[in-house]
Amino acid sequence: MELNSKNEGIRNLKIKLKAFEGYIYLLPSLMLFLIFVIYPFFKTIYQSFFVSNNLGEVISFVAFDNYLELFKDEKYIKTISRTFLYVALTVPINIIISLLIAVISNYKLKGMSIFRTIFSSTIAISVAAGSIFWSFMFHPTVGILNKIVTFLGLERINWLTDPKIAIFSIGAVSIWMNIGFSYLVLIGGLKNIDDSYYESADIVGGGFWYKLRKITIPLLSPSLFFVLTISIINSFKTFGVIDMLTKGGPSNSTTLMVYSLYNDAFVNFQYGRATAQGVLLFIIIFIISRIQVKLTERLVTYQ
Repeated sequence: MELNSKNEGIRNLKIKLKAFEGYIYLLPSLMLFLIFVIYPFFKTIYQSFFVSNNLGEVISFVAFDNYLELFKDEKYIKTISRTFLYVALTVPINIIISLLIAVISNYKLKGMSIFRTIFSSTIAISVAAGSIFWSFMFHPTVGILNKIVTFLGLERINWLTDPKIAIFSIGAVSIWMNIGFSYLVLIGGLKNIDDSYYESADIVGGGFWYKLRKITIPLLSPSLFFVLTISIINSFKTFGVIDMLTKGGPSNSTTLMVYSLYNDAFVNFQYGRATAQGVLLFIIIFIISRIQVKLTERLVTYQ
């Protein structure tokens, strides 16, 4: 009996040592997470309740004044509505295009692998490189887009300098750059759909659109909702394309929430106002993500 209790004690000790060893391996990653994610997150919330100097040092506690100031600022309210417009413009188009090319390239045809490589290639292009490429495309005189427009007998378009068009031009660039990621996720999801579903649809005479509505979209819904979530978050966080192409202009027509935050923090040195914008952006994304989680529970179909 005593021997059994000793053996049990040794086994428990080994389990505890094994668990401790696991924590030791996790410690470096946990420390990085705490330093670069958790600490900045709570520091941002803390600083949003203060007025800071140009060095970011808190001066005086102002409670919710930074938040109230944002909601009283018509310019910032327009920035929020513009951001939602941008998200509503880019996300659906990105998903629809990615879905269509994923469905088409999923057909087992000779040479289709070349097209899959082309469709997914934008995932390897950096924001800076992609923005420079499109800046040449949008050039008012030598850009290929205006060359096509003038060839058709139309007047040149100021793609990046017309306040009414610039936001759509930025949206087009973002869609182009995000298609590669969305396409890879969706084509991976399509590969996991059993061919027997399509064979059954062929037997009953189902065509392309029937298969898309009744089989592809329902069974692809987990991947679609994942792409939707990531696309919405990325659209709200859009910064690089705007900074490279328009600097938020013309007349603030392409200033979105993250770029407004950047200007207040690193151009105007209004850290309290900037951190309040960061917290507000987090709340918006968090609410949208929670809504998507609830929708996922109801609408996602698993095989």
